Amino acid sequence: MFSTYSNEALRLVPKQPSIQTQQLEDAALTNLKPISLLQAVLEGFIDGILILTEQGECLHANQCATMICEQLHPGNSPINPVPAEIWHVCESLIESRDLFPTQKMIIESEITKGDSVAFRVRVRWLKLEQIKRPCLLVTLEDRYQSIQRIVTTDVHKYGLTPREAEVWLLYRANYSYKEIADELFITLNTVKKHMKNIHAKRKAICNFDRD
Repeated sequence: MFSTYSNEALRLVPKQPSIQTQQLEDAALTNLKPISLLQAVLEGFIDGILILTEQGECLHANQCATMICEQLHPGNSPINPVPAEIWHVCESLIESRDLFPTQKMIIESEITKGDSVAFRVRVRWLKLEQIKRPCLLVTLEDRYQSIQRIVTTDVHKYGLTPREAEVWLLYRANYSYKEIADELFITLNTVKKHMKNIHAKRKAICNFDRD
């Protein structure tokens, strides 16, 4: 539905792993020596993972990362060269090394598609024993897929109907009520009715949990 991609403002974040994916990356990548084993572990991640040199050469891309890069560069080689939207974030991390030489930084950015956030990009340094120079570890999160996983949990937790699930998915993806109506070919009032039911179900569960 959308075709235009753009990078949102970059953020420099001190390296403070606090999410499960980050912890899994740290645990898996810190102590692994054989490249083949490293590649096998990276394929198991839900997010896209790229390992790049400072010159932009791709040392490894898991299947999810390859698919995301293909979406950014349809019809072209998805990895070489790395899509400009991703490499721009990598360059910011490389430049930050001179500005903050004593800090381990993570650079975060978002790639938008139309009015929605399509992908979240996180870049940090990665040191592998087989390579003298530090590499760039790029994590690519498909925001729509992440939202789908959240909505799937909400469907079971709140007992949403199939239509309510569709409405809730688009709402969580930052669609307006009118955009939801247009996407699902329903009236605006129908969207409002579904959202009212969803909020009522969520409130009922929250009140039950508090009791």
